[in-house]
Amino acid sequence: MSQNVRPTFYRQDLNKTTWEVPERYQNLSPVGSGAYGSVCSAYDVKTGLRVAVKKLSRPFQSIIHAKRTYRELRLLKHMKHENVIGLLDVFTPGKSLTEFEDVYMVTHLMGADLNNIVKCQKLTDDHVQFLIYQILRGLKYIHSADIIHRDLKPSNLAVNEDCELKILDFGLARHTDDEMTGYVATRWYRAPEIMLNWMHYNMTVDIWSVGCIMAELLTGRTLFPGTDHINQLQQIMRLTGTPPASLISRMPSHEARNYISSLPFMPKRKFADVFIGANPLGKFLFLDEPAACNFWLPLAVSSNIAITLFFTISCTSVVLLA
Repeated sequence: MSQNVRPTFYRQDLNKTTWEVPERYQNLSPVGSGAYGSVCSAYDVKTGLRVAVKKLSRPFQSIIHAKRTYRELRLLKHMKHENVIGLLDVFTPGKSLTEFEDVYMVTHLMGADLNNIVKCQKLTDDHVQFLIYQILRGLKYIHSADIIHRDLKPSNLAVNEDCELKILDFGLARHTDDEMTGYVATRWYRAPEIMLNWMHYNMTVDIWSVGCIMAELLTGRTLFPGTDHINQLQQIMRLTGTPPASLISRMPSHEARNYISSLPFMPKRKFADVFIGANPLGKFLFLDEPAACNFWLPLAVSSNIAITLFFTISCTSVVLLA
């Protein structure tokens, strides 16, 4: 019966945003904000833990916003893995449907995201291996539920002081049976098949994003910082070369086939020349191994690259991933 008692809410203005949260969440402090919401840290007096409270921006402004809100809540409710963020609480200050305008989600409080970490410090090879390993573990769990994240990027990967990583933000995630849309994922980490409007792409789009993230961790710079949609594709092909004709013929978009075919032939560059000073193991597995680096043949998470890449961590870790 006590579970149905409505908690007492209080209001607080932070960074020109009004927060209205249950009294159990005290000491609100701004953490960050983005296109889809703002995040504050808070002290949960009920559990004694520091948590992250996310206020979604205009969750019901449009059908697209409403679907994103529903999708993220539905998926987070069922995610229970040490490398995937979990949902601790969800609430709205609205007392009725007519007042139902804001949605708040409570999750574990992590430290910085990978985007901030890469900007502030040079990561060791051991750090990179452990971080990518955790991303792949989390992805394997997500993919096992036939879910594609579709928006993996450094700012959606949170890390605490113990270098423990969790995958965040499932607002763009979709079930693999759903028909896909072309405009998903931040451009710099977006797989080519998304930009070329393949309506039935699969989990490999997440692996492409992981590859871009891994390159950024190794070098400290964005792998493909495209200025627009077309420039993004051009930057990719300047590094990986022109896709084979056999693949171009399978592209479902007539416009995409014509555009790719109209470009001058671009040879694949030697990755050792691009990633000077990078760990030889990383260059071999991510870049120089044909099956692992082929722009058009991304691997599944459970494939041998994940196992081989991290054999140096421990046999136990490999078993966990496999």
